[in-house]
Amino acid sequence: MHRMILAAAALIAAATAFAAETPARHVYYFSPVNQQNLNVAASFWNPIIEYVSTRSGVPMKLKLGRTSADTTSFVLAQEVDFAFTNHLFSPERAKLGWRVFGRRDAPPIHGQIVVAADSPVTKLSELTDQEVAFPGPEAFIAYKTTYAQLVSAGVPVKVVFGGNMDAAFAQLFSGRVKAVGANSQLVDGYAAREKKSFRVLWKSAPFHDLALMASSRVSDKQVQAVAKAFLSMHHDPDGQEVLRHARQVIGAPAPISFVAATEADYQSYRDFHRTAPVQVQ
Repeated sequence: MHRMILAAAALIAAATAFAAETPARHVYYFSPVNQQNLNVAASFWNPIIEYVSTRSGVPMKLKLGRTSADTTSFVLAQEVDFAFTNHLFSPERAKLGWRVFGRRDAPPIHGQIVVAADSPVTKLSELTDQEVAFPGPEAFIAYKTTYAQLVSAGVPVKVVFGGNMDAAFAQLFSGRVKAVGANSQLVDGYAAREKKSFRVLWKSAPFHDLALMASSRVSDKQVQAVAKAFLSMHHDPDGQEVLRHARQVIGAPAPISFVAATEADYQSYRDFHRTAPVQVQ
């Protein structure tokens, strides 16, 4: 019995020593802009990230803040390695070195200023001095393009930030605000998911959907592996199942997949930053 105890102790000691000598596997964090509420966003992204991690061999975890601004703060603080965002195309943020490698394969998106379908508001001027909700100050499509239009049109409004697009829509349909600055893709998804109807008062020029991006800290080899997993998942039966689930979660009108993208695809974002009113820079 004494020999068995000593042998067991030796095995435990050896295992502990081996664990101490084996370096922990680095985990890479992925932060997508909060387009829906936290539960919906996590249900959408977690299965995708698990699939990409498995297929790429690059261990990844989802990192979401409470609001879209919180999530973007993780990106700016270099606390994450991959992102799904359109918040990094201003001249200052371009200096951070984030690289575009893909995007969701979807029609162009537009900034929209919307009201409920039964609202008496029919034109932008009727929003003067009224409360208008936006997801947050970082939202390029839903806030920056729409607020820039209101500024340019000389329509002062009381800005209300909901934290994400779903929260802004909820404020509209509860009567707390008169209108919402929104992303057209999310307007359509919310309408399908929640059975709500909107009237569009204004629509921006088209922009590509948000970019899949990698930090400059991530090696080219790892970026290529992650990109391959994202871009090929709609050809793989397991990936197809993950994407079907994701489509159901957000009420997307068409199948979801990811395609390759380059920096050139996001020139329209840079053009906006060059000419936008100072209030939204």
